[in-house]
Formats: sequence, structure tokens, C-alpha cells
Amino acid sequence: MCAILLSINPQHVENIMNGTKKYEFRKRACKRHVDKILIYSTNPVMKVVGEAEVEDILIEDPESLWKKTQKNSGIDKAFFDKYYIDREQAVAYKLRNVVKYEEPKKLKDYGISSAPQSFQYIEEM
Repeated sequence: MCAILLSINPQHVENIMNGTKKYEFRKRACKRHVDKILIYSTNPVMKVVGEAEVEDILIEDPESLWKKTQKNSGIDKAFFDKYYIDREQAVAYKLRNVVKYEEPKKLKDYGISSAPQSFQYIEEM
């Protein structure tokens, strides 16, 4: 079982939690197979607020990925295009079984001192 911690903007975290965003988009896939994502909500929340299982990992050119994910992307096409500008590859983690923690956790609870720029592997506790 491999878990990663992702830093995600609070607006996108809210959309993940309410089910309108079923994909988390990244510019690169992790080298290891990922089973779970721990969701770190960035400033002003700055806590690990939940987790989600990874149902699938899609790796495509941006246009093909958008066609497959747009319905449940939780973002608009302009945001998507800006994020992937000049990129030949786009990655989407398809999320399922999203859990919002009753009590958000601090990074130090995972032995981490600062939020990752892209992601950080987490040893399961």
C-alpha cells in the first residue's frame, strides 16, 4: 500500500469533499503505484483534512485527458489549459471513497515539517 500527501488549494479540497471534483490533476505521475492520497489543504487551512483511495491513474495528452475527465473534473477548461500549457503529458488521479477527517491532522503527525511542493510519500501508520 502506497500513500502520498498532496498539497491542494482549499477551493479544490472543498470540491473533492462535496463530490464535484473526482479527479486530482498533476503534471507528473509518481514513480510508485499510489493507492491512497492524503489531502493537505493549503493556506489558510494548513492541515491534512481527509483522504481518498485512488481508483485509477490516467496519463494522456492534455486534450485526451480533458475529454475523459471534464464531467467530474471540478475545474473549468480555462483553468485546465493554463495548468497544462506547453505540456505533452497530463496526469489525473481518479478518486473514490473520499473521507473527511472529523479532526484535521497536522503535518507533524506524519513526521513532516513543511508542505510538499508536489507530493510526498507517506508510510502508512
